[in-house]
Amino acid sequence: MEWRDGRVPVSTRFQDPYFSLDHGLDETRQVFLAGNDLPARLRPGFHIAELGFGTGLNALATVAAWRAARAETARDATPPIRFTSFEGFAMSAAQMARALSAFPVLEQDAEVLVRAWEADPHGTIRLEGLELRVIHGDVRDTLPDWSGRADAWFLDGFSPARNPEMWQPELMDEVARHTVPGGSFATYTAAGFVREGLAKAGFAVVRVPGFGRKRHMTRGRLEGQVAHG
Repeated sequence: MEWRDGRVPVSTRFQDPYFSLDHGLDETRQVFLAGNDLPARLRPGFHIAELGFGTGLNALATVAAWRAARAETARDATPPIRFTSFEGFAMSAAQMARALSAFPVLEQDAEVLVRAWEADPHGTIRLEGLELRVIHGDVRDTLPDWSGRADAWFLDGFSPARNPEMWQPELMDEVARHTVPGGSFATYTAAGFVREGLAKAGFAVVRVPGFGRKRHMTRGRLEGQVAHG
């Protein structure tokens, strides 16, 4: 791993940054949260799944967004939102802490995440209103064996041009198979073969304006019933 400007982690394996060089948190909010109509859809038992855990930024942004939504609607109870992420090349706790230090607004939750990650990255990590589990290993092996189904997907692997294995049609089929009917996905990429793979898997795919310098991103909903198991 390398560090661009001393603060942005870049994968040397894929030569791709873990988050936007400009405004990583804003990108997460636009692409993955707004792209899945969150936090408005969150409810007790809502399940988010993610390809590419990386620094944990997306999970922390979800916690922060739900906390703000609860405050605005005067809700007192903390719902058990589930967040399952698939990660093939996990960061160390020290690397995660350094990366997340770029987002002072997330500092409190980041400290909880980093401590739990250092203690047991394979265990369930409890943040305010969210239960997080990271499944380690090659997602082409681990996702087919997963027994869950998600209400919303954050598709956040490295660039399709640099990590095409993460975006192959067979994996998009597995994403659909592990999505509830009417469930959603969002991703920063608008690569044609990714959109085609998601459409063939059963999603209604829409290309929309992207974040910052990226002209387009992709979002969609699963159409009809998809067999599971």
